[in-house]
Amino acid sequence: MNADQLVQMANRIAAFFAAMPDHGEAVDGVATHLRKFWEPRMREQLRALIDAGQPDLHPLVHEAFGLLAARA
Repeated sequence: MNADQLVQMANRIAAFFAAMPDHGEAVDGVATHLRKFWEPRMREQLRALIDAGQPDLHPLVHEAFGLLAARA
């Protein structure tokens, strides 16, 4: 998948969950969505973008990947 599209999709998910009043629930919501609905290849590609320092990702996406790593 195109990296720009992947970033845009992840940011939309994060923007949706960012509206939640509890920050922890927002991070958990993003992580759960990525785990349940994204193919492993998509998550791996997004992880590579995060590791490369992708500046356009919503902060909740970064936090969600930290949570996913902690759960693994």
